Amino acid sequence: MISIELIKNNPEKVQADLARKGCKVDFSELLQLDTDRRKLIQEVESLKSEKNKVSSQIPTFKKEGKDTSEIFEEMKKLGNKIEDLDKKVQEYDDKIWNFLAVLPNPPDEDLLEGGKENNKVLRQVNTKPEFAFKPKNHVDLCTDLGLIDYDRGVKLAGNGCWLYRGLGARLEWALLNYFIEEHTKDGYEFILPPHMLNYDCGYGAGQFPKFSEEVYWIDNKDEKSKFLLPTAETALVNLYKGEIVPEEQLPMKFFAYTPCYRREAGSYRQEERGMIRGHQFNKVEMVQITTPEQSAKAFDELVAKAENLVKNLGLHYQVSKLAAGDCSASMRRTYDIEVWIPSMGIYKEVSSASNAGDYQARRNNTKYRNKETKKTEFVHTLNASGLATSRLIPAIVEQYQNEDGSVTVPEVLRKYLGGLEKITK
Repeated sequence: MISIELIKNNPEKVQADLARKGCKVDFSELLQLDTDRRKLIQEVESLKSEKNKVSSQIPTFKKEGKDTSEIFEEMKKLGNKIEDLDKKVQEYDDKIWNFLAVLPNPPDEDLLEGGKENNKVLRQVNTKPEFAFKPKNHVDLCTDLGLIDYDRGVKLAGNGCWLYRGLGARLEWALLNYFIEEHTKDGYEFILPPHMLNYDCGYGAGQFPKFSEEVYWIDNKDEKSKFLLPTAETALVNLYKGEIVPEEQLPMKFFAYTPCYRREAGSYRQEERGMIRGHQFNKVEMVQITTPEQSAKAFDELVAKAENLVKNLGLHYQVSKLAAGDCSASMRRTYDIEVWIPSMGIYKEVSSASNAGDYQARRNNTKYRNKETKKTEFVHTLNASGLATSRLIPAIVEQYQNEDGSVTVPEVLRKYLGGLEKITK
């Protein structure tokens, strides 16, 4: 959530920053609401002062034996008026909060405006594979090798779903074990969060109310509705919701494994068949909670960690700096790690590393106490996939395929597969 003080101090700049993200907004209504609210608060404070003054006369009147009924009647009228005005102040608070709640996070100054067309490739790593034979696509490879059963996945759950079989399931689990081992080695705390979250988690992560239709809601008549998490970030950034964290505990570093559940599963175009886009996929997610001063370093660390996972798999990939309009609503900065899919001739994102600044912390009220000033300030939250698997397996089988239809196992995964070096039919 954007600070209203930031808007009040320089509404034109905030307006211009949001326009770079494709959000056109007029702050005149918000600023008028804030002005009217402050006038009401001044009136309430004045009435409270008057009530206190009248109240202070009661002991004197009683001591002098005077009738205090008029004073009590006056206090009652003042109390009722104060109560009515307090309700109006709350109405203004709600209107201001609702206005701010749907605004996206302003992008960092160095990001280009616009959408995907203005994303900038920073680097390409590892050699792009070339084949002396006609290569197969990942759907055919996974089907021929018995790794993925697309037909029965659709039979069980509909379009955008698949199931892993045999070595396919073991390859998926090998990837997850590889990620977990690497993050644990780097000092990140492993967390297995609930998959069903309450509305506040979606709101605190900045996904609600604007994107509330993109998740699967659970209809539970006994309590408020819950939803299936679209990413573990939604849970992790809310771990310290409403708390004040001691500064010496920062940065805090977490990672979680979960399936991710998404309503939008794409258009089922030819290039998105198979596992490229689906309603459910596995992902390991990293999150850091930091002070503002630690934020930039944490972002670089998350990008490097996600990138190294792909690099050590031996896959050809690129790192792209997203333009302002291609960053998600909650993020002020995002780098995508995109893996090469030979049959498609394009790169597909397997990790997004993002910095939300204090945007999510303002929404879920997560603060830290500054050691020097002793004052509370909002933390910064950052996240990165580390990694999502549904596009990695297509990249692995396509980039590591052999002429005889077999697939060479990336070296870093072999220890999780009992030393297996090649997957054959």
